[in-house]
Amino acid sequence: MREYEPERIYNVGIFGHVSSGKTTLIEAMLYAARAIPRPGRVEDGTTTSDYDPDEHRRQMSIHLSVTPLEWKERKINLIDVPGYADFAGDMAAAMHVVDGAIIVVDATAGVEVGTEQAWQLARAAGVNVIFFVNKCDRENANFLRCVDQIRELLDEAATPLYLPLGVARSFRGLISLRQGLAYPTAQAHDGGFGEEHVPSEQDAEMHAWRTALLDKIAATSDDLIEKYLEHGEDALSPDERLRGLQLGIAQHTIVPVLCGSGLDVTGIAQLLKAITEVVPPAAQHTRRATDLNAGTAVNLTADRTAPLAALVFKSLADPYGKISFFRVYQGTLHTNNGTRNARTGKDERCAHLYIPHGKDQESVEQIGAGDIGVTTKLVDTLTNDTLCAPEQPLQIAPIQFPQPSFTAVVKPHGRSDLDKLGGALQRMLEEDPTLHTSRDDVTGETLLSGLGESHLAIVAERMKRKFDTSVDIELARIAYRETIRGSAEAGYRHKKQSGGAGQFADVTLRVEPLPPDPSRTDPLEFVNAIVGGVISKGFMPAIEKGIREPWRRACSLVAPSWMCAYR
Repeated sequence: MREYEPERIYNVGIFGHVSSGKTTLIEAMLYAARAIPRPGRVEDGTTTSDYDPDEHRRQMSIHLSVTPLEWKERKINLIDVPGYADFAGDMAAAMHVVDGAIIVVDATAGVEVGTEQAWQLARAAGVNVIFFVNKCDRENANFLRCVDQIRELLDEAATPLYLPLGVARSFRGLISLRQGLAYPTAQAHDGGFGEEHVPSEQDAEMHAWRTALLDKIAATSDDLIEKYLEHGEDALSPDERLRGLQLGIAQHTIVPVLCGSGLDVTGIAQLLKAITEVVPPAAQHTRRATDLNAGTAVNLTADRTAPLAALVFKSLADPYGKISFFRVYQGTLHTNNGTRNARTGKDERCAHLYIPHGKDQESVEQIGAGDIGVTTKLVDTLTNDTLCAPEQPLQIAPIQFPQPSFTAVVKPHGRSDLDKLGGALQRMLEEDPTLHTSRDDVTGETLLSGLGESHLAIVAERMKRKFDTSVDIELARIAYRETIRGSAEAGYRHKKQSGGAGQFADVTLRVEPLPPDPSRTDPLEFVNAIVGGVISKGFMPAIEKGIREPWRRACSLVAPSWMCAYR
């Protein structure tokens, strides 16, 4: 793949709810761009972006992957993002580095939880969004119902650019609302759009939606609205319609909605065309960073001659090292050139640079601003670190990853697994910033926290496959503890007569809670309330020991903050 300038590079993430067809859509896009000879199938484990054995077994994406394609003298870096909520960390990482987002909606299911999550992340990141209603060829598919749900639940500005030609099983192509023409499926696979008139049964529907779209396009500028009102719909040229569409997207008055079928490769060429029309290229993407020498904030631009600034947004653990995915925001990264980690201040050398193609990698000599690449075996560099020029250290604003919400116990199977556990967990933490480990001081168990039960189960499987460390993920034990909450008093009269003077004692013991005091280290305070020397002081240590020993046995798990007093 040849090198492209930032003006011709588009970094696009494919987001959506699980099973909405994201991976299949990427296969269709690669096929339409002739990047692959035939589309792979998720069920067969032959897709380009899902290559991990865990993904093949579960038939879903579990970590993001990057796959580029070339379309009309432009390069589009597609990032396949998991839709399952347990892998929201990759969703946050991808949204941080993309120029645009395609949110895939299942035409039979409509807007789902993953759809809303992706939309909220895109709005927070200020990323342009294209909604793609997938699976329009399925039974019970309803494109207009999906549009209504997007408008109601997400954004009223959602506006179709195309309508399905036919419904459900009779779906056979698209109707362009800007052009007012139909494009059958058989003529649209290769990007050469064959045209025909809109069928009479859909003509009225097409004109209604076309008028709504042109109204929004014309309203974006004074000259367009004046020309539109004076001369009607046909007065705006194709270039003026495109300019109005781009203005509407920039003004957030238009959110484009497209449709098609990834499985049948229908509407894919139109989607690729829309990416190059409405998604800003990498040259227009700016990112905030901190100049560590001056201590000031700067805006990074896609200038390949400027000082280097590249953000590592994904790391993959490997038995032989580490694979780091990065986006170059400024400057150019060359093989064997010295770089510096802005976080650690240590120098790193990228001995090899690659362009990722799913599981395959294409070796290159340099990767310039605006592009995404991969390097291996970085020593001290983790996800969220910035690689920069040693003479001008720049630190890019980090990705905000979601916090763990589920905690379980990691139990190694045997002694050899216990010896390898620490190293394997550390490698998993380097790979996934949404993971955290800790130790329960009470039970002594090793705890692993993540975004869900499935998340931790997959981590355990990867530890076994990559580092030969067998562990079980179990629910953590709850260390129940007891203490007193009120005051109580009890008495005991001791009598023993077996000849001689005999024994007699009247004992009173009062128990009451102590006020909270974080500085207190002894949970029990013994108070001698004997007056008048009735009991010799020499007996007091034995009496106190007789009280403390049962306390320790009964409350062996009492924390220092749980205290009481004996009097």
